Amino acid sequence: MSGRGKYRVHVTFTPEFLRVAGVLARHNVQTVCEQSLCPNIAYCWGSGTATFMILGDTCTRSCRFCYVKKGSPPPPDPGEPRRVAEAARDMGLDYVVVTSVTRDDLPDYGAGHYVETIRWIRRLLPGARIEVLIPDFQGRLDLLEKVVDAGPDVVAHNVEVVKRLTRRIRDPRASYERSLMILRYAKKYRRDLVTKSSLLLGFGEEWDEIISTLKDLRNAGVDIVVVSQYLRPSEAQVPVKKYYKLEEFREIERIAYSMGFKYVVSHPLARTSYKAREAYLKAVGKG
Repeated sequence: MSGRGKYRVHVTFTPEFLRVAGVLARHNVQTVCEQSLCPNIAYCWGSGTATFMILGDTCTRSCRFCYVKKGSPPPPDPGEPRRVAEAARDMGLDYVVVTSVTRDDLPDYGAGHYVETIRWIRRLLPGARIEVLIPDFQGRLDLLEKVVDAGPDVVAHNVEVVKRLTRRIRDPRASYERSLMILRYAKKYRRDLVTKSSLLLGFGEEWDEIISTLKDLRNAGVDIVVVSQYLRPSEAQVPVKKYYKLEEFREIERIAYSMGFKYVVSHPLARTSYKAREAYLKAVGKG
């Protein structure tokens, strides 16, 4: 962290980074790493991993912290699920993370596209573990069931911010309570499913609100929690109100583990899919 309190990220174009970039370009698939300006792109791509983003690159929601393009997206590409699976195969992945933009314009909000993507990955990479970071499907639990029935190993859904700031920071169609409901129901519907969520800090939340959010997530049965620093990607997003110290992230980690989370990632540059494979193995007792 610099003297001005900002975290800086440097990207090194290693041979592995360039190999991953080549595979992604060859299969014409999107990654959230690029679309959200993820600070861990050098680490993940340099390690041979990436988080695939399906359903296009345009989101129907307008969360005030997010860099992903907003607007009216085109129809889903029916060939995308297979291309994602082929890219994962060519990258030699044994742990595949898939996320998406939010598609409120679709009748099933994109759930069917998730199902097809999971099925294709299972077909081409039968031994791989699959993590999906899903939108809220506007609270449609029947759609959540379809995604879970497709057989992912991990279902992640982010609360993003503390309850008080949800309406100010997230799109008006998002709901703190609905996000908790999605996580709670996924765990109830399939008990062996690993669930996961993330919390961004730096929007003006109070310390007790952070702890309260962690309690809410744990009470919803969440196994893995990721806590990280909001880094303003451009002037179009809300400004940062506070940069947390590393010591504060370590204290949050300690508190979260004391609540019973199976794995905690608490670091300024962490994001939902950061060290996803390691987190999963720890959560199921294999790490």
